[in-house]
Amino acid sequence: MVGLKVRQDACDLDFLALGAVVHRLDPGVIPFRKARSVAIHVSGGEYNVAAGLADCFGLRTGIATAMVNYGIGELVQGRVRETGVRPFYKWFEHDGVRGPNIATVYSDRGQGVRPPVVFYNRSNEAGALLKRGDFDWAKIHAGGVRWFHSGGIFAALSETTSELILEGMQAARSAGAVNSFDLNYRAKLWAPIGGLQRAQQVLRKIVGNVDALIGNEEDLQKGLGIQGPEVASKSKLDTDTFFKMIERVVEQFPNVKMVATTLREVHSTNRHEWAAVLWLDGRRYVTPTCQLDVIDRIGGGDGFAAGLLYGLLTGRSPEEALRLGWAHGALLTTFPGDVTMAKLDEVEALAKGCSARVQR
Repeated sequence: MVGLKVRQDACDLDFLALGAVVHRLDPGVIPFRKARSVAIHVSGGEYNVAAGLADCFGLRTGIATAMVNYGIGELVQGRVRETGVRPFYKWFEHDGVRGPNIATVYSDRGQGVRPPVVFYNRSNEAGALLKRGDFDWAKIHAGGVRWFHSGGIFAALSETTSELILEGMQAARSAGAVNSFDLNYRAKLWAPIGGLQRAQQVLRKIVGNVDALIGNEEDLQKGLGIQGPEVASKSKLDTDTFFKMIERVVEQFPNVKMVATTLREVHSTNRHEWAAVLWLDGRRYVTPTCQLDVIDRIGGGDGFAAGLLYGLLTGRSPEEALRLGWAHGALLTTFPGDVTMAKLDEVEALAKGCSARVQR
């Protein structure tokens, strides 16, 4: 790869994420107003990518995040250990009543014509308190880091988190790591701190420091203010529309050498069409489209990012890397929760076009 230069020397970490970890309460197909029980998933847009790269793909990954010294924090720490992600925690003490807290995400799965419903309790969230100076980047990078990643959800948590992302990216660039960013525009999160105008101001500043960008049409239009067609005006699987938008992104941000996203046409909660596209150093790549029978759609995009970055970090061709991301993201939708339960051989098989016949 000419433009996107990934370190090939031995490094302590292949991938380092910066973001907030949360716990997600999942009543399955039952809406919350009728729920009697919930499953607890540990998640976070940035953490999910690190977990996928470690647990499924076997890379050395880390997460820089906030941690609270109380029971929910202990639950989260246990799950992080299970996935094999190395934590770099900024510690906070819980006061027994108000926090600081590990945020709660409430998300049912929907069913058929009934869509999933997601809402949050991010009040007094420890992750939102993170600021410049909270992590010793020189120490973290001392053994080498190949890829640094953060995202728009973390950037939206407070006035200080976006500044921390910029600090982390500057440290990563100085240490020779690739910087990537998932726009993940969420209107509900930006509304309390200035809405769309503030989101575009912050995200454009961050993307000015980015080598690799992940984001769909809506992310590019609303998060970056890139002009394009109405998000719902054409098929979600229209690749030409997306590539035209990428050209506009690169005109405004010539530092960006890679843009990728998933394309998803939702026919019902449980039946999607799924594809992915990659623009890398001026060349276009597109996957086939497949039908997904979805159990839980949350985390599919993070699964795509993990598979794609695995391919790029391990020297696969752009076509192979994109297919791995497409396959891993597809498999994520067949498991409950946000974090991978896939195995590498399953991802490789699907990327090559394997069917869902019984394995005996």
